[in-house]
Amino acid sequence: MKRLLYFMVEIIAKIHSYILRLNDAFEYDFTDKELHFLIIGLLGMGMIFVVYPVFKWLAKKGHIMTISWIYVFTLIIVITFAIEIGQKVTSTGNMEFADIMFGVVGFMTMYVIFAICRWMYHVVCRYFQRRKEYKEKLKTAKRP
Repeated sequence: MKRLLYFMVEIIAKIHSYILRLNDAFEYDFTDKELHFLIIGLLGMGMIFVVYPVFKWLAKKGHIMTISWIYVFTLIIVITFAIEIGQKVTSTGNMEFADIMFGVVGFMTMYVIFAICRWMYHVVCRYFQRRKEYKEKLKTAKRP
């Protein structure tokens, strides 16, 4: 996982350098803030065009829990990075990648436990619902 993050950081650094070269080559003279405004704005809109149809499809299929998981997972990533950056800036702790990983793995572990409990609850409810329907069917079948 650590290699994946370093790979992603390397890709982002290359994209950043490429955008700066384009800015210089075409003599646009955008400031860093203007480039952030444009690039993050475009990136966000691009993500909307991908995420919206996926979430709409998931909602139509009744996968609301999946949408919730994606949203919370994203927040957990942001929060764990923010905590580590905050520790670095305020000198209240060590900024460590392992802390981020343990936090994310903690969430995923607890979510898996929750998902299993939720699944078992639904299986039991479905069993009793079908049993009730079966008994009602028997009662209506016995009546003359």
